[in-house]
Amino acid sequence: MPNSLDQIIRPEILELSAYHVQPSIGMVKLDAMENPYSLPEDIRIEIARLAADLPTNRYPDTSAASLKAALREAMRIPVGMDIMLGNGSDEIIQIIALAVARPGAVLMSVEPAFVMFRMIATFARIGYRGISLKADFSLDLDVMLTTIARYQPAVIFIAYPNNPTGNLFDAEAVSRIIEAAPGAVVVDEAYHAFADASFMGRLTQHPNLLLMRTLSKLGLAGLRLGLLIGRPEWLTQLEKLRLPYNVGVMTQLVVEKVLQHPDILQQQAVAIKAERAVMSECLKALDGVEVFPTDANFILLRVKEASQVFLELKKHGVLIKNLDGSHPLLRNCLRVTIGKPDENAQFLEALQASIKKPIN
Repeated sequence: MPNSLDQIIRPEILELSAYHVQPSIGMVKLDAMENPYSLPEDIRIEIARLAADLPTNRYPDTSAASLKAALREAMRIPVGMDIMLGNGSDEIIQIIALAVARPGAVLMSVEPAFVMFRMIATFARIGYRGISLKADFSLDLDVMLTTIARYQPAVIFIAYPNNPTGNLFDAEAVSRIIEAAPGAVVVDEAYHAFADASFMGRLTQHPNLLLMRTLSKLGLAGLRLGLLIGRPEWLTQLEKLRLPYNVGVMTQLVVEKVLQHPDILQQQAVAIKAERAVMSECLKALDGVEVFPTDANFILLRVKEASQVFLELKKHGVLIKNLDGSHPLLRNCLRVTIGKPDENAQFLEALQASIKKPIN
């Protein structure tokens, strides 16, 4: 007779809660930092032609050489740096964690941050150290440097801008962390298109710096493409853990086609940033709403009884992210993705009605 699951599955996995995605059918979907704009019709027609001739009976190019060349040009990746592709950034985080998970090794990040940093540390059986941000969501550099000296982390993940807070950390503080770190420092630039800052130019200065990006926030979330940029000595080792054929033929061909029209994604990012400014001002004008600065495609806000407001918004057909209870610094916080102007207007109207509704 087989053993029960609790005798087979690791106890730390049994204790985990799965990453939860809210149902969104029929809702104004502003919960997942997606680009709300679809591709122009002419590009969609080109993609349809590509799909018609797709060699679905063949495995994709495991090296993705053509796509990497297009990414190198589009992102102006420095000469001498290699690229590793992943099925979204999540897979890349997991590859890195698995690669460095020696007995006693530590993965370090800040909190609040992208929840997968902590979760994947658990998956990989590597120790985790999360350093709380200051009350204004800035880095607590002294504590981070002390923790680095004490625990000698094998890898440090820093999102730039940070999710879910939306702010850019001080670049020189991040550089000091990179210089103090005994292992790799991965700067996650998932939201780089909405921020006027990047560590791409510093890759040549720091031998232990790895830069992670994704095309999901740019408008290609459904294609699940992430990339890691860094020196060959790092990526040669990490490639050993990448599963073969992890990036499908459709993703490779469509992303390469879209990258032939870089102005389209750039124009959409500009539109999102403009709407972000409008939405921030509208939110600041509402009584009882605290709005935090953001360099991403979302806004973090604080309201009274945030969990109740979140439920009221859902009743109005608007789905955002409830962060209340996820971390002490995020008490009564909600996160809203920047949508199209009409979607943002619906959110603002629903929010105003929700925060005025008496709490039972």
